[in-house]
Amino acid sequence: MPDWLQVVLRSLFFLIVLFLITKWLGKKQISQLSFFEYVTGITIGNVGAELATKVEGNIFHGVLSILVFAFAPFLAGLISLKSKIFRDLVEGKATVFIKDGKILEDNLKKEKYTTDELLWLLRSKDVFDISMVEFALLEANGVFSVLLKKENQPLTPKDINMKVDLIKEPQTIIMDGEILDEPLSAIGLNRNWLSTELEKLDVLLENVFLGQAKSNGELTVDLYDDKIKVPSPQEKPLLLATLKKCQADLEVFSLSTDSKDARAMYSKNSEKLQQAIDEVAFLLK
Repeated sequence: MPDWLQVVLRSLFFLIVLFLITKWLGKKQISQLSFFEYVTGITIGNVGAELATKVEGNIFHGVLSILVFAFAPFLAGLISLKSKIFRDLVEGKATVFIKDGKILEDNLKKEKYTTDELLWLLRSKDVFDISMVEFALLEANGVFSVLLKKENQPLTPKDINMKVDLIKEPQTIIMDGEILDEPLSAIGLNRNWLSTELEKLDVLLENVFLGQAKSNGELTVDLYDDKIKVPSPQEKPLLLATLKKCQADLEVFSLSTDSKDARAMYSKNSEKLQQAIDEVAFLLK
């Protein structure tokens, strides 16, 4: 067999072996590498590349070597689930860089980070003023986490005791011009609804590259032809405008009538409608 053909076959073989091993180890191994997993991953890759091109090497010895290096992080992961001490040793521990708004210079030096690098990490989190930070740390996997001071955190509905409806994630219901029935039914919609919405947008199904629907029945589409502009849904703004008009009409009625009972009724309902508008306005904009 020619050497070039052996290299091709060996490369394909080890590609399959490494793929199966990676699937066996799980998604965590490719998303959050510890120091130990990083070292073994590099070694496995080097062994696979060496054996793929070294035609005189024993291919089964190479597979055995890769299995040993693959089993090591798998075993370490099992032990880490049981032992906090072993987990800290193998996976490392997070290092606090800022605590109570104060930079911990010793921890920066320990991780070999400069002040410029700390500022860069903060800017990557959209923080340009260090006085806004209450707590910040470098995770064991290298991810930088920041907690802003309470007065600098974004305002949430909970902060003002506002109740909001649960929002489900948007579902992709059209892909490459084809309807996906499973996600469509997952949000309680059907093809008839989809056909109606596409007619409102004056869009053919075959022209839709990607379509997503929200749980409130709002459809957004992206077309194959980027030059065509799809009008944004207007139902919500129109509904909000209608509610505001009704509320204004009630106020006018209350001012124009001579009946005390009618004036009180119009005024009362005007106030109720205004309260309802205030509660749902953010959903209809």
